[in-house]
Amino acid sequence: MDAPSELGDFLKSRRAALRPEDVGIAPQPSRRRVPGLRREELAMLAGVSITHYTRLEQGRALGASGSVLNAIARTLRLTADETAHLKNLARPTSARRPAAPRVSHAGHSARQLLAAMTDVPALVLDRRNDVLAWNRLGNALLAGHLAPDSPDTPATRPNLTRMLFLDERYRGLFTDWHEEAQLGVASLRMVAGRHPDDRALAELIGQLSMNCREFAALWARHPVRTCASGVKHVRHPLVGAMDLSFENLVIPGSSGQRLIAYTAEPGTPSEAALRLLASATAANTVRT
Repeated sequence: MDAPSELGDFLKSRRAALRPEDVGIAPQPSRRRVPGLRREELAMLAGVSITHYTRLEQGRALGASGSVLNAIARTLRLTADETAHLKNLARPTSARRPAAPRVSHAGHSARQLLAAMTDVPALVLDRRNDVLAWNRLGNALLAGHLAPDSPDTPATRPNLTRMLFLDERYRGLFTDWHEEAQLGVASLRMVAGRHPDDRALAELIGQLSMNCREFAALWARHPVRTCASGVKHVRHPLVGAMDLSFENLVIPGSSGQRLIAYTAEPGTPSEAALRLLASATAANTVRT
């Protein structure tokens, strides 16, 4: 990814989202030629010279100081995630770490842990959302139409972000697909900002942009957000509606791998449905 271009596009998108009256600038009777704040208005409010800000937005001033970036972030009313993304994009090239080697498998201990979680759907993902491993219940919950061993083949292993936009069965799992899609794109942008030299990640983004208008439209808005935990509202084809809490647990020393587990509130219809899915999965395992 082109970090200078990404930085400029991100700043422009956030500048366009702020109205002058939002930051105490009286509206002018003449028609404004740009949506949101002008460059000079943002620079003035942030206490930055217009020349310096313009160079930053044009990608010609990478390496801006933390105080300058913090001032711009405050003026643009960026969230903590958006501020971190801004700083990732504005890092000088010399300060970037080399791209991590491509991870092609989940570790043995992670696989053992997945296998031991017989009543909890769980899977291991890399930073690009490639599924490196899942237990049988995780496979049954998220992608029962895919073979349990599909993550074992790097060339064809499932990718949850790709499936969210291009796999109709996976799309249909979520009762509010649009909310899930927005979160998926926002999370992917956060990762892309941290790893601009990840070729496989850039290829994934390019593929989705070319093959899905919905993804391309969301990507152009530059959403940025991380989601370590929450609730997924799903409608499973076998057991019906479930509200499942999830946790993202980063695996230390794994170049960004994380384990995700899903649970249901005890005593709820969701727990009953999850138990039914576990029973059906166990029965299929015995038959095979």
